[in-house]
Amino acid sequence: MTAQPRANIVGGGVNGLTAAAFLARAGWEVHIFERGARVGGAATSSQEVFGAGTVVDLGAAGHPFGVASPAFRALDLEGHGLRWLRAPYEMAHPLEGGEAALLAGNLADTAELLGRDSRAWTRLHRPVVEHIDQHLDNFLGPILRWPRHPRRMVQFGLPGLASARALGKATLATERARALLAGSAVHAIASPATPLTGAFGLLFGGLGQTRGWPVAEGGTQAIVDSVVRVLARYGAQLHTGVEVSDLRELPAAEATVLNLTPRQILDLQGVDLPPAKTRQLKRWRYGPATYKVDFLLKEPVPWADAKVGQAGTVHLGGSVDEIVHAEDEVKAGRMPERPFVMACQQYVADPSRGLTLWTYAHVPHGFVEAYPGHVREAVIKQIERFAPGFRDVIKATHETAPAQLEAWNPNLIGGDIAGGAMVGKQVLMRPGIALRPHRIKAGLYLASSSSPPGAGVHGMPGYWAARAAIQEHESGAGAFVAKRRFGL
Repeated sequence: MTAQPRANIVGGGVNGLTAAAFLARAGWEVHIFERGARVGGAATSSQEVFGAGTVVDLGAAGHPFGVASPAFRALDLEGHGLRWLRAPYEMAHPLEGGEAALLAGNLADTAELLGRDSRAWTRLHRPVVEHIDQHLDNFLGPILRWPRHPRRMVQFGLPGLASARALGKATLATERARALLAGSAVHAIASPATPLTGAFGLLFGGLGQTRGWPVAEGGTQAIVDSVVRVLARYGAQLHTGVEVSDLRELPAAEATVLNLTPRQILDLQGVDLPPAKTRQLKRWRYGPATYKVDFLLKEPVPWADAKVGQAGTVHLGGSVDEIVHAEDEVKAGRMPERPFVMACQQYVADPSRGLTLWTYAHVPHGFVEAYPGHVREAVIKQIERFAPGFRDVIKATHETAPAQLEAWNPNLIGGDIAGGAMVGKQVLMRPGIALRPHRIKAGLYLASSSSPPGAGVHGMPGYWAARAAIQEHESGAGAFVAKRRFGL
């Protein structure tokens, strides 16, 4: 064992940076290699899209898992400059006829807003809300391990195994409440009729009613900047503009951490994967894409229900059945006439961003428009269903197609922002069935959203990859030493 072990991190997204931070904090010499001109990956922001005085998140926007992340808390990102901001309502889901379902920052207020479904919503969500930290301990890591809170796992798992649509029909009476649950479930980028989406609906709803769905003040880039300050504190070194195609070109190291998805790992030279691991990575499937449309507005969105204008996140899909139809069309490779659209009104919580509206629509994997403006027009029409006159307040638009997303960030294969389809076994077993899913082989580790617990700006894949590296390097004493050093 060397006096100071070395780690190479390939890919400077949030997960790679988080892995680097934990390794550096544990006393390792750490070098991060990023192909882009700056680190951050899909968690970066820019004022260049619409000009000075505006901020556009180029990738991720709202952060229910970021504010609740045990990894971010252990790194004390808020002590390194990060500030979370929340809107009056965490999320809104408008429906035809002008009414909307609203997710408030606590269970009591949300239930009261749901009227007839007040008691049913409370019964469904109270076990999650009252024990949110225990549920996060269970789910923000590898599934094939003894859960830290077995009782909570059983309590959550029974309703979570169902589809969000089935769970809503079985427990809730009104379309408003059912849509509120299903809209949260579609963060899995799958139909709410898919098994296990009930878990997504409950967990996202539970987070909203406890920690909120906040934005980072000044843009998602602020999360990256705070991690970089942690890296600087512990002496980690950033190398930007360096594309790694052959691991043999990197300096010798005790551990190499890859913030890459399976297809990219298979394309790397100098990896020498075991045959079983190669077969596993080749079986990996990528999921539907997102098509991003950003708007610069003359004035706030004119929602039919004014309370929607006070929400940080808005789910635009209409009824549960409409969402199911749209997601089924995407899965079949067809562009839906009324796609599910996610919108973030960051300006409600953070006026410093200017009047920019962040949206994306779910589209087929690798989708290419039949004609320019196809998706942009579909997004505008979907918003106008619930905000008549929206078109009149648009000052400028900026579109990013799936191919452009992948060109900007190669981890977004075909426009898939989740690092792989979030359906079937891939929801739970990422990148496959393995007791140590973050270990590719001795000295080589996986820290992307293709590993547990999956997509989101929370850094947990990076935490688990770093922990695996430290444990393996320190052999028998590793489990104890790693636990003590990580503080988790």
